[in-house]
Amino acid sequence: MPKIGNIILPDFPLLLAPMEDVSDPPFRRLCKLHGADLMYSEFISSEGLIRDAMKSKMKLDIFDYERPVGIQIFGGDEEAMEMSSRIVDAVQPDLVDINFGCPVKKVVCKGAGAGVLKDVDLMIRLTKAVIKGTNLPVTVKTRLGWDENSINIDEVAERLQDIGVQALTVHARTRAQMYKGHSDWSHIARVKNNPRITMPIFGNGDIDSPEKALEYKNKYGLDGMMIGRAAIGYPWIFNEIKHYFKTGEHLPEPTMKDRIEAARNHLIWSMEWKGERVGIFEMRRHYTNYFKGIHGFKDYKQKLVTTDGAMPLMALFEEIAEAYANYQTV
Repeated sequence: MPKIGNIILPDFPLLLAPMEDVSDPPFRRLCKLHGADLMYSEFISSEGLIRDAMKSKMKLDIFDYERPVGIQIFGGDEEAMEMSSRIVDAVQPDLVDINFGCPVKKVVCKGAGAGVLKDVDLMIRLTKAVIKGTNLPVTVKTRLGWDENSINIDEVAERLQDIGVQALTVHARTRAQMYKGHSDWSHIARVKNNPRITMPIFGNGDIDSPEKALEYKNKYGLDGMMIGRAAIGYPWIFNEIKHYFKTGEHLPEPTMKDRIEAARNHLIWSMEWKGERVGIFEMRRHYTNYFKGIHGFKDYKQKLVTTDGAMPLMALFEEIAEAYANYQTV
């Protein structure tokens, strides 16, 4: 069973990826309920934490029911990374994760996220700064390299382990690929098979079905896998994969009642955490995913994204439940 510091994970754990504007406490709570083994916060700017930026500080919120949970930080300045890791340490998550994989331009241009893939020495200095600032286990999430001509994950893994990183998650794409094209897990398998590597190695990228999860588990021999986009609006994927691993059979698809319950709980928990107005507004981006493929749902989706107020929304969910009481998922 993989171990990160004192955290003992189940055999071949399923991790929920840190996703900006997605992996907040309400969403993590849903994924935990449906089988996620280890979760991470949205990524948090080290500079934002030091400036006491409200949005960054709010992302530090963690709750006992979601443990084990890690807080992920990013940045390109050693002093800021050390200071921010001290702030994170005080909140006492189960681990601190460093983002060296985010490919978006505004992060890369600051010499952070995947931008560090072009300067492994800087990556090591930033990681050492974080390790210096915390008593918690430090893990890293990164990519294969900057582009296909500079895949350097083998060197990165060895050097990170040598300075004390306790687990590594690799998104099996380069920064140049962004989120397009196919992921190539063979590079991660090579890292895992390196006799020098003893820390857990987790794979990430394109896991969107139980069949693919089992295929990649058997083919690449990693310690676990991280699931991101496939869980958005579909938290059931974790238990579906686990059931398929054990039985080779599929769990029944979530019913319309299941979808309504998940969306309603997500909304309720968002309002509790963010306040009613912000919770309602930020939940609107999720409804399309919860009700994807439901025949004739367009009008209700429009109502969900335009209705204000908790009570009207709860009444709308009741109306949807009644309208779809006999709906059969295809």
